[in-house]
Amino acid sequence: MDDEVRTPNEAVPTSADPTPADRRQTDRRQTDRRQAEPTRAARDGARADGVDRRTLLRAASAAGALAVPVPAAPPVAAGRAAAEELPGEVPASSSGPVPGIVKPLPAEWFVPRGTNAETRWDTFRGADGAAVVSRHVPVERFFVRNHTSTPLIDPDTWSLRLFGSGLRGAPTAGSPVEFGLDDLRELPSTRISALIECAGNGRSYYSGQQDQPVPGTPWTLGGVGSASWRGVRLAEVLRAAGLTGAAVDVLPTGLDPDFVAGGTNYGPVRRPLPIAKALDDVLLAYEMNGEPLTPDHGAPARLVVPGWVGIASIKWVGSVEVADHPLYSPWNTDFYRMFGPDYPPGGGDPLTVQVVKSAFELAVGARLAADREHRLHGRSWSGAAAVRRVEVSTDGGRTWRHAELRDEPRADGWTRWSLDWRPGRPGPYELRARATDRRGNTQPERAPFNREGYLFGAVVAHPVTVV
Repeated sequence: MDDEVRTPNEAVPTSADPTPADRRQTDRRQTDRRQAEPTRAARDGARADGVDRRTLLRAASAAGALAVPVPAAPPVAAGRAAAEELPGEVPASSSGPVPGIVKPLPAEWFVPRGTNAETRWDTFRGADGAAVVSRHVPVERFFVRNHTSTPLIDPDTWSLRLFGSGLRGAPTAGSPVEFGLDDLRELPSTRISALIECAGNGRSYYSGQQDQPVPGTPWTLGGVGSASWRGVRLAEVLRAAGLTGAAVDVLPTGLDPDFVAGGTNYGPVRRPLPIAKALDDVLLAYEMNGEPLTPDHGAPARLVVPGWVGIASIKWVGSVEVADHPLYSPWNTDFYRMFGPDYPPGGGDPLTVQVVKSAFELAVGARLAADREHRLHGRSWSGAAAVRRVEVSTDGGRTWRHAELRDEPRADGWTRWSLDWRPGRPGPYELRARATDRRGNTQPERAPFNREGYLFGAVVAHPVTVV
């Protein structure tokens, strides 16, 4: 990528070299066996309300525990276990706290949604219209997507454990190859820019625009964010751990509390990646926007999988299985696939690349003065390629004009754009924006329906009132 930075003073170990992992003592092996038992009952740990997080973390460290979950929301009520059918949905108008999220969530920046927090697009600009969020979203404003709750993990005792038949010697989950944070920092570092976007971003428009109700978190368009990430390429770690040519899939597993829905415990979040993607551009990140990762965004380390749906970018990663055969989890079988009348009975292929989207940096229902020049701002992005053009309609899609692109379009992020508009008469108006990427993907008028409401990429109607 264009802004990739590599630290030159470290070489990647070959399969014959002693690796940092080979030099490490494995005294942490008894501290946490969750990766070896991903479907066991919910983990032991302090969850009682009224105990501050610092006390919990000290207690966990004294007991040798690796991760302490923030008090979690209650399990989903019994019923069909739908992807993202999460506990405790909070109405969009609510500004209260979100269970299990650590950082503050000011109402002027976020809309709470169950165990998640959606970014408000209108706060990307100040009252004077000037940009307050540039290419990368500040950590404090970045959206939060949690299946359960944010764990607090001691970076000094954390380690990444790699095992499986795709590694030299086929290490087991009980005797893995281990890397601590210091080990990762000894490997060549890489910095990339990348978007993270929930697969359900835009889900509410299936019902709101297409009259097709779907379950799950009712995101508008705020389940996305761009950041600068620094870490080590997953390919470097896999090779240092002894990757063999027989490897087919890798399965990263998070250290978050087990996800329970419909009376079923699905274990911690985990989702396989094909080895080709893992060796291509996947980053094991330990920094975000130049600072160490914070708990809500995956500390001590997380995956960043450019262009793919956010579920692939596992947060709080604790283990990676490397196998010489295909791997499966609920997150690529039961969840994060397309189901519905237009798909095979068993569902479509597991979701990978994100679709094209556009958003206005303007509040829905904003009031604008008549007979005055207004500069409309927004951003467009695609998981498949850089944006090629953006068109904007101010009359509900009857006519379209080309917006001015404010950035050189790049495949690793969104493109900012603007368009001047002078509405002549008071009344209601409907703004629309549609983007086309360099592979020819264009936002359609309607998104293909799927039962879980994934990958909504249609043009979004944005109502405003001219006064």
